[in-house]
Amino acid sequence: MKFEVFLISDAEKDILDIFKYIIFSDSKEKAEYVFHKIEETCKSLCSLPDRGHIPPELKRIGVMNFKEIHYKPYRIVYEIINKKVFVHCVLDGRRNLQEILEYRLLR
Repeated sequence: MKFEVFLISDAEKDILDIFKYIIFSDSKEKAEYVFHKIEETCKSLCSLPDRGHIPPELKRIGVMNFKEIHYKPYRIVYEIINKKVFVHCVLDGRRNLQEILEYRLLR
């Protein structure tokens, strides 16, 4: 059963920021590679989106309607509504994400 996958504007900005950071700190080739892998990982949510798990930062505060999958070290946080998957953020998992997730997803 196929789901439609949508990236909201915050997630698109996250991916662009990651791309720019990698170009600046590494190379254009590496940035393009990571960009395509993140894109692939997001698109893979069209099948079996329930395979993700609830982000622990949200689970601790009782927010259970978001899930995440990983393309290491990036965390892709999304929500399933009917037959649609909405990617809300793509964040570097090495950062402290408690405040970011609470602010972005609960505003």
